[in-house]
Amino acid sequence: MSSERFRIRLEPQGAIFDCAADQPLLLAALAAGIALPWSCRNGTCRSCMTQLVSGRIEHRIPWPGLSAEEKAEGFILPCVAEPRSDVTLRLP
Repeated sequence: MSSERFRIRLEPQGAIFDCAADQPLLLAALAAGIALPWSCRNGTCRSCMTQLVSGRIEHRIPWPGLSAEEKAEGFILPCVAEPRSDVTLRLP
């Protein structure tokens, strides 16, 4: 388990929480009491899809349920995305 933690900011709400480098963004948000949409927690339902505004993430699975166009536009699935830096996300 990694002890490295990053600061995550949600726009436009302005909510901020911390997330460990080995923890999915969705689970960290839920643990911080921040309600985000979700269903499957494995990258297939797309309920949690958000846009990465800044920072770096890594998906836990090689090809999450996103199209090439969505990935190019910066969309991620927080249920299977782990931070690699401080991150800002834009919620729909």
